[in-house]
Amino acid sequence: MRRFDQSLPPASLAVMLLSVMLVAGCSPQPGSRQPAQSSSAAASATATGTPAAPTPSDVPSTPAAETTSGTAAAQWTTFTTADGTMAFDLPAAWRVKDPAGELAEGGGAFAEVRNQAGKVIATLRTNMATGSTCTERYPYEIMDTVDVPALVQGGVVPQFVFESRANAATPGLYTTPAAGYGITSGPAASGPDACPIFQFFRWPPNAAMFGASYDPDNNATPGDPSLPYLELARKYRDTAEYSDIRKMITSLRPVNR
Repeated sequence: MRRFDQSLPPASLAVMLLSVMLVAGCSPQPGSRQPAQSSSAAASATATGTPAAPTPSDVPSTPAAETTSGTAAAQWTTFTTADGTMAFDLPAAWRVKDPAGELAEGGGAFAEVRNQAGKVIATLRTNMATGSTCTERYPYEIMDTVDVPALVQGGVVPQFVFESRANAATPGLYTTPAAGYGITSGPAASGPDACPIFQFFRWPPNAAMFGASYDPDNNATPGDPSLPYLELARKYRDTAEYSDIRKMITSLRPVNR
């Protein structure tokens, strides 16, 4: 059974993770993040390329040095967004569509990363006006977190986080639990429950996002596919593909800085 609203395009799904409401003129809540305790378990903390053409296309990137990815050495490349402002590294077998759709008023970046199977595994978007509404709270788990110092703004160091909301007793939205990975400048979850996932980070002129919802239909996860969703998410955390996604997203950096 598919666990997400398939009527939403991948970029919209990532932005609307756990029913986040976008509000023009609002910024993500400030505050530095530190690894938080789960409501069920402790957190498992742990060269610029050539600008792409301004028309939608699958864009290869500039080769980078060979590096270790997951359990085997793999060739990586560096990609620079079409607006020339940001860059990140990714496995050479993956592709970037830039722009991935209509750009926000005033421009910015809008890129979509697909793995070798053609599945969307992350979306990068800048020049976003965002806000959040916390109308419900859910049990949560922080499965992984790491600082991203290259994106510090106003003294706040954002973090890459892989986190979930809800459990079997409290299903949450989309009629199932939900999980997602991405960069956030918001305060870490704490206490017995947490607001919906809000993975945006401060970036001029307002905010940006780089991440995705965890979807077993997109993210290659070992084990029985009929396992509970959150169990699959935990298994995915230990895969080579997740390791590559984590490395890719945390490599995001501004160009010429």
